[in-house]
Amino acid sequence: MISKNQIKLIRSLEMKKNRKQNGLFVAEGPKVVGDLLQAGYHAKMLFATREYPHAELITADELHRISFLQHPQEVLAVFEIPLNAMSAPAEHQLCLALDGVQDPGNLGTIIRIADWFGISHIFCSTDTVDAYNPKVVQATMGSLAHVQIVYTDLVELVGNLPPSYPVYGTLLDGENIYEQELSAEGIIVMGNEGNGISQALRPHINRRLLIPDFHVGALRAESLNVAIATAITCSEFRRRK
Repeated sequence: MISKNQIKLIRSLEMKKNRKQNGLFVAEGPKVVGDLLQAGYHAKMLFATREYPHAELITADELHRISFLQHPQEVLAVFEIPLNAMSAPAEHQLCLALDGVQDPGNLGTIIRIADWFGISHIFCSTDTVDAYNPKVVQATMGSLAHVQIVYTDLVELVGNLPPSYPVYGTLLDGENIYEQELSAEGIIVMGNEGNGISQALRPHINRRLLIPDFHVGALRAESLNVAIATAITCSEFRRRK
């Protein structure tokens, strides 16, 4: 039986300040929880409405009381937030940097995209939505277990890179991505949903890219969703690999 104190703690983890204070986050569903456990994440609490390794059995009603989902998925775990050891892009790797991405669904999808394309590190500006937000965790569908997320000052991070280090960014005044030379090493910067890459970071972009519009006619979409743009960009980089 789940205690009132456990319920209170779990429900409090919906808020970022409480996740930060306790160093904990919530994951739900057999796949998401299973992937995190397999990746070595430490579960402080593990509950399930059916037989599940090392889980405490609870009722469906109890699960509803602690779940953040409209339709709870049998398994819920409270994990320790891992400590990030990485502070700069690794040599000979392709990384992502997210500048002010605000929507939890977008961040979760981008983490999943990075996992799909073999990108293991994402650097986030401090104003990017928290990767351990329950909505983000759920949207990753377990990919959070395979991608390291680092929150940092992106201007400082990119500004300290060697001048020759490839810093890519998708901008309206960029060059057609399909006609540019792309490297297997570097950092790809994706910007905020409404404003794109911030003015402070733009001067540090030394390889400006554009995803061209192929629509013929005056009526067309004004822009791409940042997660879709990330998928297109990562796909083109990996196609050249």
